[in-house]
Amino acid sequence: MKIKDILADKSNEVLTIRQAQVVHDAIKILFKNKVGALLVLDDSEQLVGIISERDVLWECVDRDNLLKQTPVRDVMSKDLIIGVPTDDLSYSLGIMTKNRIRHLPVLEDDKVVGIVSIGDLVKAQLEEHEYDNRYLKQYIFGA
Repeated sequence: MKIKDILADKSNEVLTIRQAQVVHDAIKILFKNKVGALLVLDDSEQLVGIISERDVLWECVDRDNLLKQTPVRDVMSKDLIIGVPTDDLSYSLGIMTKNRIRHLPVLEDDKVVGIVSIGDLVKAQLEEHEYDNRYLKQYIFGA
């Protein structure tokens, strides 16, 4: 299974925020949409980072009173690990696990085409195994 197969089952909407917006704006978008991360774009619509719940929580430890003033660019993760639509599910899970990340932006020709979470990948893997198990049982038992 490839990332493109998982993206096909998800909404086409990719939630983003501008790097100059404040962290409080990011919190509102995360909460309203019940998601764990937003892709951060610059003024020319290029991906420059990702801001996650974890980034916000770390910011709260030291400067919770400044969340309405702090720009997202000061809090976001800048060293992005990205996927492409043709990446295998197992490869993507391995990369995310090794790097301890929970969200993987997906780019094609330098354009954002989606984002997958570790939950999306685990769910897809479980469904794939369920299909394989049913197929093998039918083969073995002739049902």
